[in-house]
Amino acid sequence: MTIRSLQQALADFAAEREWEQFHIPKNLAMALAGETGELLEVFQWLTPEESATVMSDPQRAPQVREEIADVFAYLLRMADVLGIDLEQALLEKIEVNGRKYPADRARGRADKYTQLGD
Repeated sequence: MTIRSLQQALADFAAEREWEQFHIPKNLAMALAGETGELLEVFQWLTPEESATVMSDPQRAPQVREEIADVFAYLLRMADVLGIDLEQALLEKIEVNGRKYPADRARGRADKYTQLGD
């Protein structure tokens, strides 16, 4: 399965329900933020150790899986509606971030690129 085939499956799903009228960028961005918030809610109040092992938790693991799928679905749908090639956009972003965060200066650090120095 490819990203394009997943986007087509989501477009077909929306078309069968006549939901294209609601899948405008503003609504999709808001839905994406909402689903991201629901994913965040699963992790809220977990200790670092609990968050690292969340997929071993029989109650939380299905929630995390479902919320990540929702986030992915809205991201795919929004990129499709906006005509964004997600694979190309991601490859370009990795390249940009590689310039912002050179490995020799960023290795082992969580600082923003503006704080890495020359």
